[in-house]
Amino acid sequence: MGCKTRSMHCVLRCVCFMLLHLSCTAQDEDMRFSCKTVASDLVFILDGSWSVADVNFEIVKRWLVNITTSFNIGQKFTQIGVVQYSDDPIINIPLGKHLHIKDLIRAMESIDYMGGNTRTGTAIQFASDKLFNLSERGPNGVARIAVVLTDGKSQDEVKAAADAARRRGIIIFAIGVGSETEGAELNAIGNKPSSNYVFYVDDYKAISKIRETIRQKLCEETVCPSSISVDNGDVKGFDILQYLNLAKKVKKTQGSFYGSKAFQVTSRVDLSESTTNLFPDGLPPSYVFVSTLRYKGSLLREEWDLWRVQTNNGKPQMAVTLNGFERNVKFTTTSVAPGDTQTVVFQQEPSKKLFDENWHQLRLLVTEQDVTLYVDDLEIETMPLEPPVGIFINGKTQIGKYVSKETTVPFEIMKLRIYCDPEQNNRETACEIPGVDGKCANGPGDIDVDPTPEPCTCPPGPPGLQGMKGEAGTMGNPGQAGPAGADGKPGVPGNRGIPGPQGPTGTEGRRGVDGNKGEQGRPGDSGERGVPGLPGPLGQAGEKGSMGLSGGSGLAGKDGQVGEKGARGFSGPAGHPGVPGLPGRDGKNGVPGQIGQKGEVGAAGIPGLDGREGHPGMPGVPGNEGQSGTKGEDGLPGPKGAKGSTGTSGDNGLPGEPGSSGQPGPKGSKGESGLPGQPGVPGQEGKSGDHGGAGQPGHPGMPGLTGPKGQRGDPGERGGEGLRGEKGAMGIPGNHGSNGSSGQKGEPERDNRRPRSEGTGRSPRPARTIWADRPAWASRTERGRWPSWATWTRGETWKGDVQANNSGNMQRGT
Repeated sequence: MGCKTRSMHCVLRCVCFMLLHLSCTAQDEDMRFSCKTVASDLVFILDGSWSVADVNFEIVKRWLVNITTSFNIGQKFTQIGVVQYSDDPIINIPLGKHLHIKDLIRAMESIDYMGGNTRTGTAIQFASDKLFNLSERGPNGVARIAVVLTDGKSQDEVKAAADAARRRGIIIFAIGVGSETEGAELNAIGNKPSSNYVFYVDDYKAISKIRETIRQKLCEETVCPSSISVDNGDVKGFDILQYLNLAKKVKKTQGSFYGSKAFQVTSRVDLSESTTNLFPDGLPPSYVFVSTLRYKGSLLREEWDLWRVQTNNGKPQMAVTLNGFERNVKFTTTSVAPGDTQTVVFQQEPSKKLFDENWHQLRLLVTEQDVTLYVDDLEIETMPLEPPVGIFINGKTQIGKYVSKETTVPFEIMKLRIYCDPEQNNRETACEIPGVDGKCANGPGDIDVDPTPEPCTCPPGPPGLQGMKGEAGTMGNPGQAGPAGADGKPGVPGNRGIPGPQGPTGTEGRRGVDGNKGEQGRPGDSGERGVPGLPGPLGQAGEKGSMGLSGGSGLAGKDGQVGEKGARGFSGPAGHPGVPGLPGRDGKNGVPGQIGQKGEVGAAGIPGLDGREGHPGMPGVPGNEGQSGTKGEDGLPGPKGAKGSTGTSGDNGLPGEPGSSGQPGPKGSKGESGLPGQPGVPGQEGKSGDHGGAGQPGHPGMPGLTGPKGQRGDPGERGGEGLRGEKGAMGIPGNHGSNGSSGQKGEPERDNRRPRSEGTGRSPRPARTIWADRPAWASRTERGRWPSWATWTRGETWKGDVQANNSGNMQRGT
């Protein structure tokens, strides 16, 4: 019963977990993903020292509220905590305590300014230990971000505390307010590179100017987990071609200049990937889209999407579209306006150069307010945007597809990236496009574009002809001695040396620590028995002296007889402690300890995935006896059973009523000899029956007990002369029976089974009687079954007074 209950509980838990998973999946499919929806732990570490002043601290609190409204607050989204510090840090808002934005804003507005000194390092360590380290979501891989806001030099060490926090996976932003802050200290607090994690403002009123920058940076840390290598470092973003594994899907070809590589995309390749894999948390509010490409032929008169993000029903929600019919560029993104999407069109003349069959770089700077198009590093046009919203990630992201079709267009592409940092737009150049700066000579000379603001380094030209062999140089000076080489391999072990002389005895060392109790030693050998002394002369009895001192132990005397066990004596006084023995050898491992008490039941964990099917379990304990069922209907008769074994002989029944005389039955077949039966109770005297015909001689039965003397019967008819029987084999002499008591003289009576006499058909002689047929059970091999009171003699004469009953058994005379 208990096993069934546990099984039902497991099934119910699995069902609940599946329903919860399906519910969460359905919610994810209906939810737009962006920075607002990403799960993160965000802690603000605020300077509350005297230099801040209460007026500026109120500005800081309003700044906190404005940044907080940019995120969805909750257990599945962003959790916020606040630490204020001066001499000692305190927790104003525990991490994750408020799961609703209204409650969180109310708590921020109620924070009191504390005042005191500035100990920034202690505050960072405190936030790491008391907030981040105790967060339940830390091990799940959510972003852990700390923002330190201070206006002065710390009075303790900050670098060690910041480095320890970073080793725990905490990302630290540092914001310095005013001229009292030190750049080196802020750089030690913030992550690297400092250009992305360290910020300065002149006063507390100016922190509102960096609110959007801080919000953008916080978003980059949550939705952009990977980085892209560029000339001036690493930038967070998405390399779409690398995500699509384009190098293994298409053929490589010559790029925009000598030595560069590009990918030759054909219509046979499907460049699609699940948006969940590319942008699992959506995109930041501002980003840079950049691509270097070339396309030719009929594609110049087609409309196709260079990049698009679709919903699960195939509707584009973000796209960069090249329209060859009208020679313009379209940008589509999400919107809060009705229709869910918005599209802007760039039609300025320089953008038409994208359709001249040459290599070009297309770049878009996207913000929440507008989008700007750049072609070959030249700014073309800026178009306004409505505030965008997050994207659905349950669809596909595709590269190079005809509009409203799933067919891939043929084109060449070198780069397709999305940089999460909008500042990368100022650092990005079009140096892969030859001649854009007017100085490189190995590119097409008819490209009519202005030079880039920062001239690019021209790409290398083709290799020149091999030069002539130069003259041999003069012998150089000897070089300096090189560093010592690495240790060589161990040599072959040498032969064993001759033992050296024994060294002098060292000084006695200090007493070692007592060792573990050693094993019990084996019993020592018995010593030799001493010679008994001679008996001394018998002295005169002296007066009884006072009790003498205990004498020394004498020699052992002869073994005396074992005496009776005496009564138990009183416990003697405890002896003086002995001198500590030498440390014993290490004993063997002790007996395993008892099983400890059962620990408290832990909290229930998240149900795991279904495991593999286990092996059949052991048979369960038999259940309790069930209630008696109702009587079923009579079944059909079963098949005839096999013949059972012969049962044991039953007890003799009571004498029956005398039956009426029956008709003589037919002659039966000869039956097997039965086992001797128990003597029956003498029956009542029956009526004289009709004279029957002479039957065949039957087998003699076991001698029965002698019945009571019957009445004299009528003389019977004389039977015909029988055939002489074959002489039987000589029987084995039986054991001599004991003399029986003298019986009463009986009178002769009739019997259908009459013994035959030797000779002719005269009446039998009582003293010389044999049977015509020798019983089978009286053979040599059945000797042990013959009763001791009926002995078969050498003359084949039955000893004892016997008579045959109707069943063929012989009864003993009484």
